[in-house]
Amino acid sequence: MTGPIYTADGVSVSLSGGNLSYIVVVALIALAALVMAALFRREVLAADEGTENMRKIAHAVQEGASAYLNRQFKTLGIFAILVFALLFLLPGDPGVRIGRSIFFLVGAGFSAAVGYLGMWLSTRANVRVAAAARDNQREPAMRLAFRTGGVVGMATVGLGLFGAALVVLLYRGDAPMVLEGFGFGAALLAMFMRVGGGIFTKAADVGADLVGKVEQGIPEDDPRNAATIADNVGDNVGDCAGMAADLFESYAVVLVAALILGSAAFGAEGLVFPLIVPAIGTLTAVLGIYLTKARVGESGLTSINRAFYLSAGLGAILSAIAAYAYLPGTFQQLDGGIGDHDGDPRLLAALAVLIGVVLAGLILLLTGYFTGTDKKPTQDVGRTSLTGPATVILSGFALGLESAVYTALVVAAAVYGTFLLGGGSLLLSLFLIALAGTGLLTTVGVIVAMDTFGPVADNAQGIAEMSGDVEGEGAQLLTELDSVGNTTKAVTKGIAIATAVLAATALFGSYMDVIMRELREVGATLDAHDSFVLEIFSPNVLVGVLIGACVVFLFAGLAINAVGRAAGAVVFEVRRQFRDDPGIMAGTTRPEYGRVVDIVTKDSLRELATPGLLAVLAPISVGFGLGIGALAGFLGGAIASGMLMAVLLANSGGAWDNAKKLVEDGHHGGKGSPAHDATVIGDTVGDPFKDTAGPAINPLLKVMNLVSVLIAPAIVVMTVGADANDGLRYTIAIVAALIIVASVWISKRRSTVISDEQPARENVSA
Repeated sequence: MTGPIYTADGVSVSLSGGNLSYIVVVALIALAALVMAALFRREVLAADEGTENMRKIAHAVQEGASAYLNRQFKTLGIFAILVFALLFLLPGDPGVRIGRSIFFLVGAGFSAAVGYLGMWLSTRANVRVAAAARDNQREPAMRLAFRTGGVVGMATVGLGLFGAALVVLLYRGDAPMVLEGFGFGAALLAMFMRVGGGIFTKAADVGADLVGKVEQGIPEDDPRNAATIADNVGDNVGDCAGMAADLFESYAVVLVAALILGSAAFGAEGLVFPLIVPAIGTLTAVLGIYLTKARVGESGLTSINRAFYLSAGLGAILSAIAAYAYLPGTFQQLDGGIGDHDGDPRLLAALAVLIGVVLAGLILLLTGYFTGTDKKPTQDVGRTSLTGPATVILSGFALGLESAVYTALVVAAAVYGTFLLGGGSLLLSLFLIALAGTGLLTTVGVIVAMDTFGPVADNAQGIAEMSGDVEGEGAQLLTELDSVGNTTKAVTKGIAIATAVLAATALFGSYMDVIMRELREVGATLDAHDSFVLEIFSPNVLVGVLIGACVVFLFAGLAINAVGRAAGAVVFEVRRQFRDDPGIMAGTTRPEYGRVVDIVTKDSLRELATPGLLAVLAPISVGFGLGIGALAGFLGGAIASGMLMAVLLANSGGAWDNAKKLVEDGHHGGKGSPAHDATVIGDTVGDPFKDTAGPAINPLLKVMNLVSVLIAPAIVVMTVGADANDGLRYTIAIVAALIIVASVWISKRRSTVISDEQPARENVSA
């Protein structure tokens, strides 16, 4: 199954045997990453599991997490099969359509596999980290938590790189079009896992905090709280499974965009070099994981950051060497692509990758500054707890707004700097932006390890507290690791957002490339289609921009409201158990943990449909209804507003969470004080911000961009040329819009609480 690669001028070129050999090497490196994942996994599972009581608690968390993901995958399986069939209806060569549909399932399957692996191992590593802390083994405890993340990190880069290389090997010239399906499958499933897992984890967390900490005055992971098991399960299905799938789809989608644009800008070399860069990142990620060791007297965060910067710097150097070793010295020597450019492809590619690596480091610094417990912004939020919850919320929200500006400006500077490297060639600039994304991807293996470290440490502290078997210095060690994990989770969310923007910008360029190709095929020119003239004065484009921004706001609102509804159900259930069974508070009877797990499982799966339909159908409605120009504006509006919204939500939530940690560490009155109550309320507001709505915007942007790329040929065919059919395209647009309206209406009809039979005051006094 091979076909031609079409360059910027529509010239056909083919992959040579030498280039195919490079791709085979990349595939072997990807398989080696999976072998390293297996080795790290064996190391984690070989560690001691602690006391019998600790193992029982861990087993309950394992059962709950597995049950939730199994039910979620059954639900999503039906949706995936439906999309698989719909992809056949898109125009194009039958062989390409079949390959695109098959690799849609492959991308979705890989995304699900990475997410499930993250959940499965983290629910077994948590008790082992707690056991190491019980023996006051600081370095082994931290190593176990980070190696758990290393397993997921290696699986992420291994499967993502192998999937992309396999498509290129099988389809060669048609690979860019088949890769659209691979990226779409990864992004769509990740979005569902991010939304569903986020609703699960934050509904349980918010409910547990409001009743346990605020109303009953008991610790966060007190075994008397019926929501504690659900809270710990949520850490794994949301932060581990959801974030692992999110970062995998970021990896896959950036590669897809780079390969689509690379084939047009660089020709055959554009299908190879974007695979070489992340292959180098795979090797440096292994080094970064091994380098992460807690030195005596050193903060765990310091050792993690050191490993990150060392692996990132080495990745940039090796990528530059690869550029000069593989790429020719002039564009005229490329196998197709842009032939009249005066620049040096080697230098431009090396600089683009370097910009991506530097961007990752800057995002790490920025996010760490705004959310770290040792930095002034979060300390200021903690200080406002002395005047109540309102000022905590105001200061945290203001922090999020401010940090979004700085983060967006840094990302914008990276995008514009890369754009300038193109020297006036838009296609080349877009490809270099995609290359910057692959540069950022050289750090993904370590980033995933950093992210998984957080929930594993959080769960370990929960198991220790619930079992009562870890005290003194061991308990303090777990508190330290949990605090480090809060910061690493916030940092990885920031980097994931930056990756989403680079990927979405590159996919935006891919959308343009597809439009140009289809216009050529129907005998039209780009200028012949007025709706694609991207002028700010064009009303349909401005309408598209506004709708794109609206979709981001609506998506975030739906996700946050879903958490509120599910958390309300948890609050009523936990209150009911305390009221109906006084033995729970006395410690003589055991709460019904399973009822809370069942509530959040059902609610989170029920809430999946509306955000998913919005992400898929909104670009369909805009594209078929308003035209390809308006759809371009839609994507631009979504990227801009999504970037700001995601950073605002993530950093506000992270600051509120760590402000609570500061108070719990003894500042401003410590646990049980009015300041503590104020920060708990701030944290519950921030929970759906940072762990549900904010991170879910990342896959949302990429799903909408990929849907736009997939439907662009059909829009062109129905709009211009001999097969134009305004009646059909308007019908498609109206039906898509009506489905969105109906799903949102159904979602809004759901009650925000489980029952209004008993007022809150009566429940609290009970």
